[in-house]
Amino acid sequence: MRVLVYQAHPGAVHSMANKAMNAATQSVEGITFVDLYAEYPRFDIDVAREQDRLLAHDAILFQYPLFWYSTPSLIKEWQDLVLQHGFAYGREGRALAGKYWSMGITCGAPQEAYGAAGYNGFDLRTLLTPMEQTARLCHMRFLSPYVLYGALEKRENGGLGPHAEGWRRWLIGLRDDRVLLEKANALDVVQEHDLNEVIQ
Repeated sequence: MRVLVYQAHPGAVHSMANKAMNAATQSVEGITFVDLYAEYPRFDIDVAREQDRLLAHDAILFQYPLFWYSTPSLIKEWQDLVLQHGFAYGREGRALAGKYWSMGITCGAPQEAYGAAGYNGFDLRTLLTPMEQTARLCHMRFLSPYVLYGALEKRENGGLGPHAEGWRRWLIGLRDDRVLLEKANALDVVQEHDLNEVIQ
């Protein structure tokens, strides 16, 4: 697959997790990498260019930290402007039909913080419902996101390296059509320790 990764972190210079993921992305030949905050620091999104990027790729992934149970604001602006009626959705809007839509997400909180018993109250996949439904509205295939929980703790104990290496493997698997998509989508989220089961 032709894979497009949009990195979106307004404080990327301070994020060790996202720096590691960025380096992993850029090490994979054949992956298109776009740093949205570097490209559009004033949010002046070039809609035609972004739509052309979408048309030229088979899988679109957004890499970002979970901010207030949602995306950083530039991703929302990108969605509002780029996913136009008649292009991405609506009676005539089928330009993205069949393409894959997914995310690579870093969460500061540990996994146990998510779900009814955790202090965040909901599991992560529930919090990501708006992104999943956006894919459906645009006739795209939603793929379970690749997730790092406890990014702050893992920064301290050396856990970022395995996660970034897993992200690299995930991208290569997508590029080379080696991800077992049904197995991956049977998981709410994909983590580094799941990769041996979902990549052939």
